[in-house]
Amino acid sequence: MRSLVIASFMLVVTSSLRAQELSMYRSFGSVRFEYAKDTSVYTVSPKQVLTILYDDPEAYQAFRKAKKNYNISGILGFTGGVLIVFPVITAIAGAEPEWALAAGGAALIGASLPFGSAFRRDAQRAFDLYNKKHTAFIPRTEGFIGGTGIGVRLRF
Repeated sequence: MRSLVIASFMLVVTSSLRAQELSMYRSFGSVRFEYAKDTSVYTVSPKQVLTILYDDPEAYQAFRKAKKNYNISGILGFTGGVLIVFPVITAIAGAEPEWALAAGGAALIGASLPFGSAFRRDAQRAFDLYNKKHTAFIPRTEGFIGGTGIGVRLRF
């Protein structure tokens, strides 16, 4: 009975603890950052990520490099999109479009892709550095009910 009470207590304590952790979720054309602290999860902006990483110099520098690539990629992609839209609108309006602008816009969008890739790579490296230092070693617990009774399993 005593061991069941101790096991139940450990299950409650270790399942409610959560270390500080940053994570990045990628989707087509966008990235979302989440910061988990204690039992809450927050969605944060790249500027807020820099604030969180400020205490870890190596991760901070890696994310600053990533943010520069993010800004360059955004500027090139937006400019390329604008250059593509103008000839298309001109063609829809019935005038003679400047397809050279569209080709230049496509080239700018193509040039933005390596910067976006470098952003994701450097941001993930920064998060790995941060999480390695700030994630506590907390064993995962699993409660289960089986044919032989109730039990608790600790996994490391």
